Amino acid sequence: MGFFDNFKEKAADLAQASVAQSKRLAEIAKLKTANMGEEDSIKKAYIELGKLYYAEKGAAPEAAYAASCEKITAAKAAIEVNNERIAELKAKEDGEEDEIDAVEEAKEEVQEIKEEVVEKAEEVVAEVVEAVEEVAEKVEEKLD
Repeated sequence: MGFFDNFKEKAADLAQASVAQSKRLAEIAKLKTANMGEEDSIKKAYIELGKLYYAEKGAAPEAAYAASCEKITAAKAAIEVNNERIAELKAKEDGEEDEIDAVEEAKEEVQEIKEEVVEKAEEVVAEVVEAVEEVAEKVEEKLD
C-alpha cells in the first residue's frame, strides 16, 4: 500500500499547491482591477483639475498653460460656430446651395480661429523659451 499512500500524498500536495497558486492569481487579478479603478480616479481628478483651472484662469493663464487654454478656447469657439450653423440648418427648409456656402464659411472661420490660436501659442512658446534662456544665462553667469 506504500505506493498508493505516496500517490495520495503527492496528489494532496499538488492540490494544495494548485489552490495556493489560484489564490495568488486571484489576488493579483483583484489588485490589478483595483489599480485600474485608481487610475480611472486619477484621470477623472486630472480632468476636474483642468476644468477648474480653465474656469478660474483660462482667460489669463500662466505661460506654461497658455497653449492648452488657447486650444480649449478655440475648440469652444468652433463648437459655438458649429452650433449656430446647426440652428441655421434646422431653421431652413430650402436652399441647399446656401447651406453648402454657409458650411464652407463656417469651416473657413474655424480654420482662421485655429490659425490664430496656433500663432498665439507659438508666440507664447517663443516667449517662454526666451525667458528660460535668459534665466539659464543668468544662472550660468552666477555659477561662473
